[in-house]
Amino acid sequence: MNLRGIWAIYHYEMTRFFRTLLQSFISPVISTSLYFVVFGAAIGSRIQEVEGVSYGAFIVPGLVMLSVISQSISNASFAIYFPKFTGTIYEPLSAPVSFLEIVIGFVGAAATKSLFIGAVILATAALFIDMQVMHPAAMLAFLVLTCISFSLLGFILGLWAGNFEQLQLVPLLIVTPLIFLGGSFYSISMLPPLWQTITLFNPVVYLISGFRWAFFGMADVPIGLSLLAIAAFTGICLAVIWIIFRTGWRIRA
Repeated sequence: MNLRGIWAIYHYEMTRFFRTLLQSFISPVISTSLYFVVFGAAIGSRIQEVEGVSYGAFIVPGLVMLSVISQSISNASFAIYFPKFTGTIYEPLSAPVSFLEIVIGFVGAAATKSLFIGAVILATAALFIDMQVMHPAAMLAFLVLTCISFSLLGFILGLWAGNFEQLQLVPLLIVTPLIFLGGSFYSISMLPPLWQTITLFNPVVYLISGFRWAFFGMADVPIGLSLLAIAAFTGICLAVIWIIFRTGWRIRA
């Protein structure tokens, strides 16, 4: 394992992130505050509690997942797409590092950035509500796994995209709707039976449900299924990346 090569890629990506640290810090704070104003004040006045949890606290896990998933995909996809766009992708490909080490460097940096954003959102949410976490270890585990798995997805999208429009296509048209329809701001038990069944085909439901369980001990689906879903998703992303580097698809072209 070429640790120096991994560190070089990771350090370069994190340095680029810290150059815009103020922007990276302020943006999630403002977004979180707006969500609490809109959902907490407007909808919270009509929905006082959800399964014994105040609505303001209930939306925190979904709000964190919304930002973390979006940031993970965005950070990882841009990180690998930009070297393709500028032609510098051949530098790491010709360096004495394996495809696994390249993935660890890029995906590790993207996951770290997203984890930082998630921590900022949680800190901001604590200013609005009295928030307690029943299972802090599980909460951290779900947060880290989500950052890693969706950074892997972003990495795949960055390799696949042929232009900046394609880079935004999947996050805007597929991922974002799945997040909003995955119980981010409501419990799927509030839906009619038919829509509850349809919603269970949304993979994001299992991530948000497991993350919410870590906070309140309540979940829309069994916690075991949530762990199985995120493990399967991570494994699929790793397999796709391995095939891409094995064949050189969208890299050597």
